[in-house]
Amino acid sequence: MSEKKQKLKKLRNKYRLVIINDDTFEEKISVTLSRLNVFVSLGFLFVILIVGTTLLISFTPLREYIPGYASTDMRRNTLKLASKTDSLEFELIKNQAYLQNIQNILSGEPIDPVTHNNEERLVEKLEINATLSAEDSLLRQYVEQEERFTISNLNEELINFTFFAPVKGAISSGYNPKENHYAIDLNATLNTPIKSCLKGTVIYSGWTTETGYTTIVQHPSSLLSVYKHNSALLKKQGDYVLAGEAIAIIGNSGSETTGPHLHFELWYQGRPVDPQDYISF
Repeated sequence: MSEKKQKLKKLRNKYRLVIINDDTFEEKISVTLSRLNVFVSLGFLFVILIVGTTLLISFTPLREYIPGYASTDMRRNTLKLASKTDSLEFELIKNQAYLQNIQNILSGEPIDPVTHNNEERLVEKLEINATLSAEDSLLRQYVEQEERFTISNLNEELINFTFFAPVKGAISSGYNPKENHYAIDLNATLNTPIKSCLKGTVIYSGWTTETGYTTIVQHPSSLLSVYKHNSALLKKQGDYVLAGEAIAIIGNSGSETTGPHLHFELWYQGRPVDPQDYISF
């Protein structure tokens, strides 16, 4: 008989497992077993334990006690934090663009009108700028510079507004983009109140070395008005003002002034326009 047959025969050999009472020698349990039956039973039990443990971990809170396995609450909180992080990052980008526009206005540079529109356009602009090559950026800069003061069909909406003259006075210096003077200078006596040309929200109220006490008001339809060289500011950032409401006092503050006057600028969709085209001073 071959060795394999002998091993198979041993696996099938019957054994009796008997449990008896030690005092009375009464037989309580008698089970006939073979090695093969024992191996099959243990294997089946092992499979059941594995499947049961898997189901227990997958569908009960016990899985939260396994190191490295995130709980449902933790995953939910992680998603919330990720969403808040994205929102804060986007708000930071908008605030940076907003502050950059304020700096551009104070220095007489065109602003980026995309910040006055919806969030999708801002994200789209940021994504486009991130993918532009050096040549594309130079070409875009050149085109924007050429069209910087091309406002045909841009100011048609301004005709529908009824503007209020900030002050009544003689114009000492007119609007002249060629000399980088994107405003008109109005002579007026000291302590004359300066009034908002339209209703809107004060988005800047502060001091700069060049322009002195300055106020910027955001109006509807991406329209901005700027009032520089004031002696005092009557409104703070965030205040809502009505058309004709006093917002500042005529002065002579800042290094870029030679006497009491109002430096008044009007910006529409990121480009300067001549205030005399729409306001009677």
